[in-house]
Amino acid sequence: MINIKPDEFRYRKLLIGLLLAVILIVQINQPFPEMAWMQHLPTMLLIIFSPLLLRRWPINDAALAFIILFLILHSIGGRYAYSNVPYNRWSQDIFGFHLNEIMGWTRNHYDRLVHYFFGFCALLPFAQLSKSAGHSASFSVKLAIGFVLAASCIYEIFEWLLTIFMAGETAARYNGQQGDIWDAQKDMALAAIGAMTLYWPVKKWIDH
Repeated sequence: MINIKPDEFRYRKLLIGLLLAVILIVQINQPFPEMAWMQHLPTMLLIIFSPLLLRRWPINDAALAFIILFLILHSIGGRYAYSNVPYNRWSQDIFGFHLNEIMGWTRNHYDRLVHYFFGFCALLPFAQLSKSAGHSASFSVKLAIGFVLAASCIYEIFEWLLTIFMAGETAARYNGQQGDIWDAQKDMALAAIGAMTLYWPVKKWIDH
């Protein structure tokens, strides 16, 4: 069991407060108000129930920071319904070049980035929880990778089922395939790659 010292709660409150601030900021002049509730409601529920969740499944500050990082990236993507995140305009303004032109991309790839970071950011928290339950470091990391794959699969199925009950244009924007018939498979693969990127560092980290 991971013990959290009283003075560490201040840091945790700052992390959760940062996430809440990001969610509120991305609602300013919301470009897709009809989609906003679907994108941000789950994150708001996580914030509301975070005291209970952190007591039930204790993780350390680093693991919580990874979760917050993922949710911040998700919140930014949710503002623009993912497919419309203007990273090309941002790269042009900051660095003077159009990222898609440099990379030869023909679609908006922000959703791919977030799927990668789901795996990258989820590995430590879930490996840590498994380790605290008494499993070995090696088994815990492998189990966490399995969780990432299972969660990615469940999300893609949920996304498909949700779009069935939505209006055509709204469904297309929420689903975010952008014409790629292999979108779901690529998203799951990127989440797996993100998790495996940290396989050895996390294994060594939780083994101490």
